[in-house]
Amino acid sequence: MLRVQVSGHHKELLRTNLWLVPAIEVLAAIGLFAATNAADRAAYHGSFAVPSWVISGSADAARQILTTIAAAIITVVGVVFSIVIVALTLVSTQFGPRMLRTFIRDRGTQLTLGTFVGTFVYAVLTLVSIGGGPGGPYVPHIGITVTLGLTVADLAVLIYFIHHIATQIQLPEVIAGISADLSGAIDEQVGDGAARPGDPPVAALLASMPGPGGVVHVAGSGYLQYIHRRTLLRIAARAGAVVYLRYRPGHFMIQGSPLATVWPASAAGQVADELARAHVTGPYRTLAQDVSFGIDQLVEIAIRSLSSAVNDTFTAMTCIDWLSDSLCKVAGRWRPARVHRDRGGTVRVITTEPTYDRLVSRSFEKIRQSSRGLPAVLIRLLDGLTRIMERTTAADQRQVLLDQAAMIIQASDESVPDEPDRADVHRRYQALLAVHAQLTASPLATPGS
Repeated sequence: MLRVQVSGHHKELLRTNLWLVPAIEVLAAIGLFAATNAADRAAYHGSFAVPSWVISGSADAARQILTTIAAAIITVVGVVFSIVIVALTLVSTQFGPRMLRTFIRDRGTQLTLGTFVGTFVYAVLTLVSIGGGPGGPYVPHIGITVTLGLTVADLAVLIYFIHHIATQIQLPEVIAGISADLSGAIDEQVGDGAARPGDPPVAALLASMPGPGGVVHVAGSGYLQYIHRRTLLRIAARAGAVVYLRYRPGHFMIQGSPLATVWPASAAGQVADELARAHVTGPYRTLAQDVSFGIDQLVEIAIRSLSSAVNDTFTAMTCIDWLSDSLCKVAGRWRPARVHRDRGGTVRVITTEPTYDRLVSRSFEKIRQSSRGLPAVLIRLLDGLTRIMERTTAADQRQVLLDQAAMIIQASDESVPDEPDRADVHRRYQALLAVHAQLTASPLATPGS
């Protein structure tokens, strides 16, 4: 059986647009018209009698019905587009412009647009099919009946869309949706493969390479969105080379800066000619291989809510809860492979990946800096660190959390004016230390932890 492999980048492109699903539904409407028109033609020629529930009438009546339905549907399509634009404008101003892609990729909006456009196309095709014939005027009775049925379905879809858009723009729903996408990205990247226990440290591996190596430069500025690691591995194996990528998805690359180092240096030209097929660069970041982007989206909402113009503490606390949930999934599982080998076991590609330490820092540092003087947010940060601490499996992971907690306590002591509030923050800190002590003393702790 032939299986088509679709990369995460292409999946993201296909999902993050407003044309794919409507185009599929329009094609489905054309196929439905072809089927019902064939049935109507067969009934017109006397091959079978149409059922009694099929709408009957003259050609003029049919034209009037279909014209009215088509005009009404295209009017509703305009209203739906207007609602979508208003929602996107609200999202951009309230949540930040980077949230727009989250709303564009929403399946409910895409299906609603596609349903109305598909119904309009079907009604127009049915209207055009009305005409004369050897047996008198040809009236597509089955097609008219199906059009009325689609119109009733459109009313249900319109009610669903109004409810859906009213729910979707609520902050808790936005935050939970981003977190769900982030969790999916974490699961996908963890599933791509973990580092082998026997892999040498990357620093030592790079130091052992012969000579400085050849440099491949960035062809065009933009964000690195996706790396086709299998393609890159085949390119390196075919050239008999080792390729070290200096950037990871999510990094901004400047044209002319070093993109990769190739050993031996003589293979750099061959690799440079083919490297464009192994990565995708664009004007924005995506979640395909960049889990840091999902974290940054939640952090952006949190720090916007903590600004003096908004002052929405509870939204920031909600973001912290979902960030903690995502980092609980990362703790103990985040070991992305940086060293990639060919089928013969030879090292061919060395990539750059975000570390556990960096993911924790991205999640907490900016929120901590924006929450000085807000004990409720500082307490929620410590609660989140405690929940993550319970999922850690090694001492170095726990030390990262302790370092973050120490900075939160320092921020509390320096910025919270009331002693009872500072005492509340310190109690949460002591609870975190108690969990750390329990995990350190546990006989189930990992060796060396």
